[in-house]
Amino acid sequence: MNLNERQRRLLFGGLVVVLAVIGVYLTVAGPGDDDSGDSDARPRPSATATATGPASPPPGIQGAVDPNSFDVYRLLPFSREEFATAADLAGRFVAAYGTYRFDEPPETYAGRLTALTSGDLGTQLARDASTPGILEERRREQVVAQGSASIDQVSDIADNSIIFVVTGRQQVTKGGKTSGDSKRYAVTVARDGNSLKVYSFQPADAGQAGDTG
Repeated sequence: MNLNERQRRLLFGGLVVVLAVIGVYLTVAGPGDDDSGDSDARPRPSATATATGPASPPPGIQGAVDPNSFDVYRLLPFSREEFATAADLAGRFVAAYGTYRFDEPPETYAGRLTALTSGDLGTQLARDASTPGILEERRREQVVAQGSASIDQVSDIADNSIIFVVTGRQQVTKGGKTSGDSKRYAVTVARDGNSLKVYSFQPADAGQAGDTG
């Protein structure tokens, strides 16, 4: 197509305007702005704290503790056998403490207890068993008491003693009527030479078994 002079000028002017518009656009929205926009739009990685274990176990630890083979008694001042003996002793003592009859001598009752206790506690229990008022009441009411016991928990362990919380139960026949009762005791079992003895006891709600009951 042949263009005259006027048409060529108009076409040239239009091209100039188009190129100018493109130049302004590239200047305003240049590569730097695009990069900045893209970097703002992209999510930045957040720093998160991750709990990671040590690369190797601490010295002396070979691996995870196996609950099926872990022996807690090696960490305690009492062996498994001593622990079982002490628990049995605490239970037998509470059962014996709650067992008596109106027609037996007080020495018989005291003898059952002193065989399980330390010297001082045994002496006190024997003295209490011979209290005239208690003996007279039991004979008058013809009291017969049968005691039993169960171990509830361990409340404390020291180098030479263990405190057990023991529930003592009694079936008491008094004046021809039978009733039941239960009490909780804190019973301290301690080493006495090469054996274990009941060192002290008291009601469990009175705190640590530091004093005799």
